[in-house]
Parts: sequence; C-alpha cells; structure tokens
Amino acid sequence: MRFGFVTCVELGLSCMEEIYQASGRLHLALTLPDEKARKKSGRVYLDDFCRRRGIPLFKYPNINDPDAVETIRANEIDWLFIIGWSQIARKPVLDAVKRGAIGMHPTLLPRGRGRAAIPWAIIKGLEETGVTMFQLDEGVDSGPILAQERLPLSADETATRLYRRVAQAHRNLIGRAWPRLIDDSLSPQPQDDAEATYWEGRRPQDGRIDEDMVVAQADRLIRATTRPYPGAFIDAAGKRFRIWQSQAASDPERTTRIQVDKTTGSLLFRLKDGWLESPDWEEEEQPPPEQP
Repeated sequence: MRFGFVTCVELGLSCMEEIYQASGRLHLALTLPDEKARKKSGRVYLDDFCRRRGIPLFKYPNINDPDAVETIRANEIDWLFIIGWSQIARKPVLDAVKRGAIGMHPTLLPRGRGRAAIPWAIIKGLEETGVTMFQLDEGVDSGPILAQERLPLSADETATRLYRRVAQAHRNLIGRAWPRLIDDSLSPQPQDDAEATYWEGRRPQDGRIDEDMVVAQADRLIRATTRPYPGAFIDAAGKRFRIWQSQAASDPERTTRIQVDKTTGSLLFRLKDGWLESPDWEEEEQPPPEQP
C-alpha cells in the first residue's frame, strides 16, 4: 500500500509525524512553493522532514495543476491525505489515486459542513463537536466517513483550547485508522445528507461586538474568535479595542460604554444586559469604514 500527503501547515505536518510514530511510511509529499502563502496561519515547510525520511517532495502552486496530477498518478498512490490545504481537490486529482483521497474536517459530519468549524461550534453553544476523517468526493465535506472522534465542549471553551484539542484529535484518528488503511479493512460509511448542515465562512470583521448584544452572546463571540483567530473587537471613540479574553463584571455604574479600570488595567465594556471585563486586550487605530 502506497501513501501520499498534501499539506503546507503545521497541523498536516503533525499528522505526517503521527504516521511515522505508527511505524508507517509515506511515498510522496506535495506542498506549496516556498514563496507562496508565507503569511498563512500555521505555514510550515516540509523539506527537512521529507529529506530525513527519504520522502520525494514536490511543490506546486495548485494541487489541481496537470503536473501535480501526473506526479500523483506516476507515484501509484493508493491513499492520498489532503490536510490543511485550502484548495479543493478536483476530479482529476481524485481519479489519480487508486483507492481515494482522505480529508479531515473538525466537526461531526454531516453536521457542520463548510467553513470556520471551531469558531462556529463555540458561537452556537454546542455541547460537543469532533473531528471526522472522510474520503473526499467532488462535494464539500460530503464524502463517506472513515472514522470520527468526539470532543465534548465545556461552558467556557475557547478557540485556543479547542484548536489544540482538534489538532490532537487529528493525530489520534491517524493513529487509529493507520493499521486499517494498511490492511485495507476500513469500511467507508456514506453520510446522511438529510442530516447535513452548512456553516458559512467568517471574516475578521465578523468579530465586531455590538452594544445590543447580551453578555452571553458577546462572551461566546470573544471565546470563539480568540487566538489563533483575529479576535473580537469594539470600535469606540476613534479606537478599536481588540478583546482576547472576557469575564462577567458587576455593574460599575458608569455612564460611558467602554473604559479602562485604573486599578487592574482591565477593559470594562457595557452590553445590553450587563458588563464584561477583559484582562487581555489591545488598543488599535480604528480602520476606515468598509466600502459598500
């Protein structure tokens, strides 16, 4: 059985490391050219890892380029992992692999197809989420399920913590599935499309905290968009206040919407039904209004 891997981010590299922890082997790796996506969150370079393990490494700006497809086909890959890769693998890529391409999605599919899975799980107040290993098809997160790991969510879950748990779940799934990939005993289970839900992508400006939000709503938004995401924010008095952490505050009986506690340095801000305070915040210049 021959395996390939496509990634350009730390999460994918950690999964490659897990394969070798399981005494596995990769026969091909594909990544972006060095000059591409340098500012991409979690961007990594695979050269050292592949050189130390004798893995042929190829660099293409798009996984769907004819040269990339031909490289996959020429290396006679049975299973191709595509993890942490923003481009959708089209039919020629899927057809170039003998058994299939494998992706990971940080929800319990078929629920939560789409984008921004970690922030949405917190914003929606879910009691659990998870990670799904699935076989890629021509749809969006719609292919047959190979394995899942469930992750309960606490009432104070943050994106920082959930991101780490999701990363570990990726490794766990690789470790569990690897022996069954080797002996070809995995049995893909079709998704129930009737149960599918779709989550939209999120933009940095979606982190805006409005004055008409209630405390619970704003707190979820802050926890959902904290590091490694762009963070929630309040615009006031020509400044942008970036909020990374919050906690409930008693009503300080103040008249202004937002102010700094001179004793603790925390930022206090008013919402529709109460106050929050943040011990971890930053002040920025407020950007100009968005153009319609």
